[in-house]
Amino acid sequence: MKILMVLTSHDELGNTGRKTGFWLEEFAAPYYAFLEAGADITVASPKGGQPPLDPKSDEPGFQTDQTRRFHADTQTQAVLASTVKLASVSHEDYDGVFYPGGHGPLWDLAEDRNSIALIENTYRAGKPVALVCHAPGVLRHVKAVDGTPLVRGKKVAGFKNSEEDGVGLTDVVPFLVEDMLKQNGGMYSSGDDWTSYAVQDGLLITGQNPGSSVETAGILLATLIAAKTA
Repeated sequence: MKILMVLTSHDELGNTGRKTGFWLEEFAAPYYAFLEAGADITVASPKGGQPPLDPKSDEPGFQTDQTRRFHADTQTQAVLASTVKLASVSHEDYDGVFYPGGHGPLWDLAEDRNSIALIENTYRAGKPVALVCHAPGVLRHVKAVDGTPLVRGKKVAGFKNSEEDGVGLTDVVPFLVEDMLKQNGGMYSSGDDWTSYAVQDGLLITGQNPGSSVETAGILLATLIAAKTA
């Protein structure tokens, strides 16, 4: 079972002068879930090398068992420090793809032609794609075979407008994930703010927020295992 994880390379939080990047929990929890399931994991980013960590995700209040495990795990830290360039990967080499969130993807991966092509080709090859929190935003320009938005008519979740408002970044982000998914015809649904919530519509798996990372990863694993035993 081979899984590709795709992280952002963007580190500027709009014009605020603050830093952003990927959210640590959304990488660490799925990574260890995949590792423990025996998966062969590759981590990629647009620029390759060390992807930027959202410093807020590393604050004491956001630490979890998985993030603490990461901080003590030099092997996984080395994997993260040497991500491969997204342009160099092919959907043919993986059974499924997982996108952690953080605000960074809204700026780079949402517009990245390699990311768009990766998702389109993975989906068309009958393989699952999972995205959590802000990462469903990278579906913004992804198309189905008929040229319509991939999310149109599909059940989707992603970071809620009320959650974005809760972190005070509604007017900073280039677009709101919830609004974009709805505008593209997605059948958006959500749970309570900051609670775990994930939905699956065939090969498309989406989670609402950082707390949904374990659930989203679990659905991807279950889908991959079912495909192997079918």
